[in-house]
Amino acid sequence: MRRTVRAGLAGVAATLLIAGCSGQSLEGNDDASNGASGEQITLKVNFWGDMGLDALKAKYEKDHPNIKIALNSGEFNAQHEDLQKKLVAGSGAPDISAVDEGFIVQFRNQADKFVNLLDKGGADFQSKYLDWKWKASMSADGKQIGLGTDVGGLAMCYRSDLFEKAGLPKDRDAVSKLWTNWDDFIKVGQEYTKKTGKKFVDSGTNLFNPVLAQQPVGFYDEQENLQMDGGPKVAFDVSMKAIDAGISANLASFQPNWDQGFKKDQFAVLACPAWMLGHIQDTAPNQKGKWDIAAIPGGGGNWGGSWWTIPSQGKNIDAAADFVKWMVQPEQQIEVFKTVGNLPSQPALYKDPAVLDYKKEFMSNAPTGQIFAATAESLKPQYLGKKNGPTRVAVENVITRVQQGGLKSDAAWPEAVKQAEKVAKTAK
Repeated sequence: MRRTVRAGLAGVAATLLIAGCSGQSLEGNDDASNGASGEQITLKVNFWGDMGLDALKAKYEKDHPNIKIALNSGEFNAQHEDLQKKLVAGSGAPDISAVDEGFIVQFRNQADKFVNLLDKGGADFQSKYLDWKWKASMSADGKQIGLGTDVGGLAMCYRSDLFEKAGLPKDRDAVSKLWTNWDDFIKVGQEYTKKTGKKFVDSGTNLFNPVLAQQPVGFYDEQENLQMDGGPKVAFDVSMKAIDAGISANLASFQPNWDQGFKKDQFAVLACPAWMLGHIQDTAPNQKGKWDIAAIPGGGGNWGGSWWTIPSQGKNIDAAADFVKWMVQPEQQIEVFKTVGNLPSQPALYKDPAVLDYKKEFMSNAPTGQIFAATAESLKPQYLGKKNGPTRVAVENVITRVQQGGLKSDAAWPEAVKQAEKVAKTAK
């Protein structure tokens, strides 16, 4: 999903061979390509939201004074669309680009346009990653186009203070028991809305995506056949039920009015993969201690998670590879988790006390390490087809039209199918 998200960091490290708190070491190098010759190098890094890069930038530049990291945060879909255009054009791509799970198959099918990280020491990382995370960014001909940043195990974030005012339980275990399935969730939402006169959940699209993530098959099967009548129909129906029940604030996700919705208490709950924590903290810093984390209806699922990739048209490939390998070292991954919430893709870190025992003060001291680490290793991610990203955008646009009153919910599913089929029929 859009994942326009995440926060900032701190700390100092002096070497690229870093032993993480877990006792692991992931190899990097610090040769002339990293600026040892004194040549000034600028690395442009494209991503979306806030992936905890501000302090990483300062940390890296301090130890590599001839390397400048130019951060370019943009809108989620626009960043992926821009990367595709630059790859086709053969110029203009950043030195390093984040790619989300919804687009990774699309880009790994263009592996010739990316640096094969196996040629840059990437093979040393394979054993460190969740097996499915490593394989997801590997092309059919064995090229590794990315190193994983995070995974998006699912939970549900809620405003405990607003729940209490509505006469609902505020304790995370009690809240989890309110909704074992999505129908129960909608009923709780109706109760909340009736008592408070306020909406319960932020957005129909932010119900569609987590429900879809819980289904065995998403938009496409492994033969790249569109499968709208399976998981997408289940998720779309939940979204429409919530909108029709009057519990959705109908805010377009990751847009300015959505951020205002946080600040103005326009909703009390939203689906919450690990990476969402940073966005909440960034958007509404004065709500510290008012948010908490409960189980998600339906249980499990993975929504989001990214990879760092290096377009092969870049002029500073070796320096870019060194920076990418540094960013996924245990020390940096743990620091990002603590500050932003992004859960690392390296399972050994889930047993590291720095992760497992961590409690997020902003989220009412919720044990985020335990909550999200428990879901990560048991994840069974869907196959996300090479057109998954644009297909999801097309269906989300239909949901947004319903939310904005431009389309009736009973006419929305045929329209969603129509738009998805358009994408599926487009040329590769």
